[in-house]
Amino acid sequence: MIIKNNRFAALAVMALVASLGLAGCGSDDSSTASGDGGGGGGDATTVTFLPKNLGNPYFDTSDAGGEKAVKEFGGTYAEVGPDAAGPDAQVSFIDTAAQQGVDALVISANDPKALCDSINAARDAGTKVVTFDSDTDPSCRDLFINQATAEGIANVEVDMIAEQIGDAGEIAILSAAANATNQNAWIETMKATLEADHPDIKLVDVVYGDDDDQKSFDATAALLADHPDLKGIISPTTVGIAAAARYLSTSDAKGKVALTGLGTPNQMRDYVEDGTVTEFALWNPGDLGYLAAYAAKALVDGDITGKEGDSFTAGDLGDFTVGADATVLLGEPFRFNKDNIADFNF
Repeated sequence: MIIKNNRFAALAVMALVASLGLAGCGSDDSSTASGDGGGGGGDATTVTFLPKNLGNPYFDTSDAGGEKAVKEFGGTYAEVGPDAAGPDAQVSFIDTAAQQGVDALVISANDPKALCDSINAARDAGTKVVTFDSDTDPSCRDLFINQATAEGIANVEVDMIAEQIGDAGEIAILSAAANATNQNAWIETMKATLEADHPDIKLVDVVYGDDDDQKSFDATAALLADHPDLKGIISPTTVGIAAAARYLSTSDAKGKVALTGLGTPNQMRDYVEDGTVTEFALWNPGDLGYLAAYAAKALVDGDITGKEGDSFTAGDLGDFTVGADATVLLGEPFRFNKDNIADFNF
């Protein structure tokens, strides 16, 4: 399946980006960052975002979208999280939020099962739990906001690398954490698609940068050293693709080894303009956070329960319907290249 840029997708992304301001993440104790959603008072819906880690540009943007939504519906917004992604790094933040009586937690999970005990304890205490970007086991959350289907994400990345290397040659994948639910689902689908539709492309390695810039940078160097015939790299993580592009941009492999995957325009703009990267893809992470916040509000208010067929309105994004496994789909990935990247700012 080849996912092409389309006018509807472009307009939808541009509409939100035009009004989206980025929120910085981080704190002196590397554990919390928060802001008042403007609602205030005991009746205001309290929504806490828990990304995989703070200081990640992708989550800076997604959580800013969440904050924007919370301000719109008059709630109180907060963001907490660890400095580094890890299977159980988010547990203490979930426990604290539950103890504080937060109405809703919006989590991008570092592990599908390691968080479940804490999440279920929070739910038992009355906190609604929405996952976004990376899911837990469906049994331990109320709703999952999916940025796009695993098939849609995987296939657009395979399509792009195939186009860029002439549908033949050795490729590798630079992923985030080895336990990341979303990354692993995409990789398995990529493997199946490559085997079925691209017999002349050989996947020679899958490595992990743990969404750490330096580790991803070093992993890129190691891939090129270990595989001298490498023709392309897919990095389905915004930290990984930016670090890989930074390495390639000053190496002899620039222009010889193709790089694609998932990135933000602001991270990748220079690398597209200097020819290091031809094309990459992403949904709008601001939209994803915005949708997750409105879904959390709908759960707290009792407008939806997570049952298939439930529907709610997510502010400027419009109406959404809950699908199977209590999942809400944002939409399809969007391709960014030198012809359109100047139109986006996130």
